[in-house]
Amino acid sequence: MLFASYEFIGFVLVLFALYYLVPKRCQWPLLLIASYVFYFLANPWYLVFITVTSLTVYGCGLWMGKIAATQKEYLSKNKENLSKEDKKTYKNQMKQKKWRVLLLGLLFNLGILAVIKYTNFTIYNINSLLHIFGSKARIGFIDILMPMGISFYTFQALSYLIDTYRGTVEPEKNVFKFALFVSFFPQLVQGPISRFGDLSKTLYSKHKFDGKNVAFGFQRILYGYFKKLVVADRMLIAVKAIIAAPENYQGAYVFVGMIFYALELYADFTGGIDITIGIAQVLGIEVTENFRRPFFSKNIKEYWNRWHITMGTWFTEYIFYPISVCKPMLKFSKFSRKHFGDVIGKRMPVYLASFVVWFATGIWHGASWNFIVWGLGNFVVIMISQELEPLYRKFHNRFHVDGHTSYKAFCVIRTFLLMSALRTFDCYRDVPLTFRMFGTIFTNWNWHILWDGSLLSLGLSLYDYIILAVCVVILTSVSLAGRTGSVREKLLKKPYPVRFVIFYGLLVCIIIFGAYGIGFDASQFIYNQF
Repeated sequence: MLFASYEFIGFVLVLFALYYLVPKRCQWPLLLIASYVFYFLANPWYLVFITVTSLTVYGCGLWMGKIAATQKEYLSKNKENLSKEDKKTYKNQMKQKKWRVLLLGLLFNLGILAVIKYTNFTIYNINSLLHIFGSKARIGFIDILMPMGISFYTFQALSYLIDTYRGTVEPEKNVFKFALFVSFFPQLVQGPISRFGDLSKTLYSKHKFDGKNVAFGFQRILYGYFKKLVVADRMLIAVKAIIAAPENYQGAYVFVGMIFYALELYADFTGGIDITIGIAQVLGIEVTENFRRPFFSKNIKEYWNRWHITMGTWFTEYIFYPISVCKPMLKFSKFSRKHFGDVIGKRMPVYLASFVVWFATGIWHGASWNFIVWGLGNFVVIMISQELEPLYRKFHNRFHVDGHTSYKAFCVIRTFLLMSALRTFDCYRDVPLTFRMFGTIFTNWNWHILWDGSLLSLGLSLYDYIILAVCVVILTSVSLAGRTGSVREKLLKKPYPVRFVIFYGLLVCIIIFGAYGIGFDASQFIYNQF
């Protein structure tokens, strides 16, 4: 049951009605039932995987909570009899117990994720090595069921497990409440990856009907469908045409394709997040924002602080920091300072931790080398930018460009083009082909296609291009307006006829200009595959 389907819209509308009709104490149980029904309708077998993850992480959380409670009770009873050293030794022993439980939970659930997502990728690479060394032996691929959103709900569950280990959240005692945290259906398709300490504040609360909240939620949902159906799915037609025939579409076509794909991905992903946050808001639940105008970023580091924020935060908090300050890394840093000097030594922990993060980010997006190269490409650009920071400062001081609108615009365009170029690895899904196609931008000088009507061969008419141009202006205008506060709050201050025209017009645009697929069922959201 895809977000962009009549079945899903009907499912959500029925849920909204029931949610405010049932007794308030039954609201969160209703959401749990709805989430499991949603997952069951996608594929009954999916329930097995998400239930196993929920139960094992829940159990490990309780186990660590019991260890922490035992420690607290023991220290309280024996505080007069234990020396400072005894207390320290006891705490370390209990921490080791919690660490073993954490490791068990991590290995089990990451193991499930690894087997499901990366078994065939591993087999492919083994077969490639066998071929290189002249062996004719081959390992057959395995048909493995890929549960919808497994990367999202696994990471969300494991964030709870790590936070419980660190003591930043208390273990959830109610197994059904925890199951809802893992399975809350609007987030299953493409996130955001919520933290238990954040989502639980409103997920289990009793919610009264709030007209403003409900209206704002529906407005956000409407805007999400506008992005998805009018913009993303229309651009997808041209992107697919360019990617499907690399021998025919080279040079300027590749440039057009990478720009279109960047805009399509943005409209698709943020559209889905808008729908997710809008549904949650109608229900009175606060979900973490996942985007903050990423295309206005002036460098890649800033871009990744604005794009898929919850994923970036997850990798930073649970991979980057633990690796960069762990004992082996500190020893390695000390070794590097001694043998290579302070300049290199102090950078090595950051470089290695960043490398691991970006490798993990790449392979999280997909079990394929193109995603790994894409992730490492981001790593290389960010590291180079950091190393060139002193030169940037000298340039800024010499030419006094800081704060100039024209220079800011240059930085924004540069970052957009750089990120779009890296995303070509996502388009072609073949590393050598991606490099070849990108190279044709500079070798196949066919820029005349931009104005001689050749772009009409991509499956879009002049009518479609006009719609896309208007939509890009709308998206840009909304983003610019959002820099100084909530756009919906600003619209709320407008006269009712103005608001009616805007939102009714948005609905009409979706109905009339939506690029519907076969059977009037739009293509699934891109991040649904993760």
